[in-house]
Formats: sequence, structure tokens, C-alpha cells
Amino acid sequence: MHRHFGWGHHPHRHRRPFGLHGGHSPWRRHGRFFDHGDLRFVLLKLIAQHPRHGYELIKAVEEQAGGAYSPSPGVVYPTLTLLEETGLVTSEAQGGKKLYSITPDGEAQLAANEGQVAGIFERMAQAAAMSAMFSPQILRARENLKTALKLKLTGSALNKDQIATICDALDAAAAAVERA
Repeated sequence: MHRHFGWGHHPHRHRRPFGLHGGHSPWRRHGRFFDHGDLRFVLLKLIAQHPRHGYELIKAVEEQAGGAYSPSPGVVYPTLTLLEETGLVTSEAQGGKKLYSITPDGEAQLAANEGQVAGIFERMAQAAAMSAMFSPQILRARENLKTALKLKLTGSALNKDQIATICDALDAAAAAVERA
């Protein structure tokens, strides 16, 4: 049975392609990581892979997005309740936690929206790649290197040994980055 629940394809809604929009980072379109209804598809797809608890789903979304986004429990648990109420997942109590499993209707919903779901996961993968590229730790380390070089090069004239030491250090750092 196909149920639409108002969160599938919206023919009149303009969906911008993933990327930079009006100064927003690529993973924060319209101030939100996901468009309306996207998180439901993400949770449903993750549950379809194997049954999961709510906390595991939060961590799985964060992992899929490369740390660029982690949904709050205040968003995930009501979404899981909606999925359960609409018959797309079931839950089983396990020691005070619920284990969510997909239903045949949930599998049909995923199949009917396969392209949209694939697009959401592609945007998450792109966000993960961008997140790694703009990692605060990498940016900090790069700025430290630039500052150290600037201070060293604008100071007194360097002798041959100092130049060789700096070149060796930079070459070693480049090689280490290439191996990472």
C-alpha cells in the first residue's frame, strides 16, 4: 500500500541543488541541514539497513554527515514516533530503550522514493567531504604553519642550514598529508 503522508515529492516546491546558497554553507540550506521530510527518509533508510535504537540513529546520521550535522533527540524521537504511528516502522522495548525495525509499508515507501532518498544521502556525503575539507583542526594547523613561516622568513636572513631544515620539515609535512 502506498501512503504519501505529505512528505514525499512536492512537484510545486522548488528544490535547489546542493551547494552554496546565499552565503550559507553547503550543508545548511535555508538554515537547516535537511529539507522538510528528509530526516524521515534518512531514519527510515538507516532502520532498513538494520534495526536500531534512537541513540544509534542519531550517531549514524552524524557519521553519514561526517560530523557536519548531528540531529537532536528532540527531533529524532518525535520523527520515530511519527514513523511508528504511520506504520512505517515498529518498535520493541529492550531494557528501557526501543529497537526500531522497518515494516513492509516502510520498505515500500523507501522504494517509491528511491531517487529522493539517494539524493539526500548524496548531499550528506558531500557535507561530510566539505566538513573534512574545512575541519577547524586542519584550518588551525594550516594557520599555525603560515604564521611560523612568516615570522621566520621576515626575521633575519636565513643561513643554508636553516633553509634546509625548513624545506625538510615542509617536505615531510607534505608527504605525511599525502599518506593520510
